[in-house]
Amino acid sequence: MSPDAAQAARCGGRDVLAADLADSRARTLALLEAQVAALGETLPVPYSPQLNPPLWEAGHVGWFQDWWIARNRQRDRGLDCEPDHARPQGRLAGADALYDSSQVAHPRRWHLPLPDLAATRAYLAAGLEETLALLAAAPETDAGLYFYRLALFHEDMHGEAGVYMAQALDIPLPDLPRREPARLPEAATLALPGQDWNLGWSGPGFAFDNELAAHPVTVDAFEIDSQPVSWRRYLAYVEATEAAPPRYLRRAGKTWEARRFGVWQALDPDTAAAHLTWREAEAWCRWAGRRLPTEAEWELAAVTRPDFRWGQVWEWTSSRFQPYPGFAPHPYRDYSAPWFGDRFALRGASLATAPRMAHPRYRNYFTPERNDIYAGFRSCAL
Repeated sequence: MSPDAAQAARCGGRDVLAADLADSRARTLALLEAQVAALGETLPVPYSPQLNPPLWEAGHVGWFQDWWIARNRQRDRGLDCEPDHARPQGRLAGADALYDSSQVAHPRRWHLPLPDLAATRAYLAAGLEETLALLAAAPETDAGLYFYRLALFHEDMHGEAGVYMAQALDIPLPDLPRREPARLPEAATLALPGQDWNLGWSGPGFAFDNELAAHPVTVDAFEIDSQPVSWRRYLAYVEATEAAPPRYLRRAGKTWEARRFGVWQALDPDTAAAHLTWREAEAWCRWAGRRLPTEAEWELAAVTRPDFRWGQVWEWTSSRFQPYPGFAPHPYRDYSAPWFGDRFALRGASLATAPRMAHPRYRNYFTPERNDIYAGFRSCAL
């Protein structure tokens, strides 16, 4: 994937941010309309630990932007903002008790007196209008733009989660642009020599706290797939071992079919295998006599080798999601620190990822049983 959109979003000025914030909100609203068309205006969905109620999700996106921008008296201070400073009342009374994900336990989100669809739309519209007005007068520095970039990427993440929800609930997405799986060329192996590598983000622009601090690591020589494992390679393991097929896949005679947004269609075996858990990826590697790459190996190959193809699926690594040496939490304290240790790091991007999020040093992280995300993997020689 081209890093240009990600670099612009992380380092661009007010004009880039204003366009990106409007684009991200358009995606949020398009997903909301698709959910309304499929579920009705009350948007009922069954409880799932992998989902949020759609009305809560939309309101939370608006609340997060208000909390860190319009209601943030220290928004121009960037990383020096004191996150717990007293904030003025927002435009929606009681919004903190409804939408603060750090305080509202996940199961409770199905039982809250949320504003209805019309009120939620109005809340989003008023919030974006105020955000863009404040952005127009913000200092054009990394500190002055920090919270606008944070709000943008936060909404992009929830937009991707909305696509996962549509897939899980068989919701069609007729009016939402999305990329289709690309056919992979013939598999190849890349040999990289042992070397020292500076792992993590360095330089100006926006970075997530878990990408810092950049630090030197020694990487031994290794061989890694030039692209993610394809369905053809993965299904050879399923058929040889009679392992359970992955979610959204079924056998149709001698071939396989995949379900995408409620529609079964013939599976192209030369696309990247997706919706795999970490355990399924690791089991394939054991069967094939290979292993998952570490985060450092993945990042090194992605940054230094132009023939390293990524961006079709998030890719599991063998690395636990842990803080880098020198880690310091940013003002949004709950973004990284609560999740260290029990999750694995994924790298890359998926077909549902906003291109501006797709950066080779970005660290995603999920628990190993998750199969709703667009996750696959590539392997290394032992």
